[in-house]
Amino acid sequence: MKVKKVPMRTCVACNQSSPKRDLLRVVRCPDGSMVVDLKGKVSGRGAYLCRTRECIELGIKNRRLERALEHPVEPELLQTLLEATHVN
Repeated sequence: MKVKKVPMRTCVACNQSSPKRDLLRVVRCPDGSMVVDLKGKVSGRGAYLCRTRECIELGIKNRRLERALEHPVEPELLQTLLEATHVN
């Protein structure tokens, strides 16, 4: 029986590789809006963050998330990201 390959992604804040399901995906949609993609299926440019408060704040503070998404991050997104960390 074949072993299924686990997709790995890198956190833009801490540069640690983790399984895709363990990270939060933030997506810049084609219309310019930004959403937190909990299912990993939203189309658009995506960036991954660890599900820790430190990585989320570091990614926003050091503008790493902005650079990865090539778009300024709205302040409301921080609150959405912090709420998403408590979901899972």
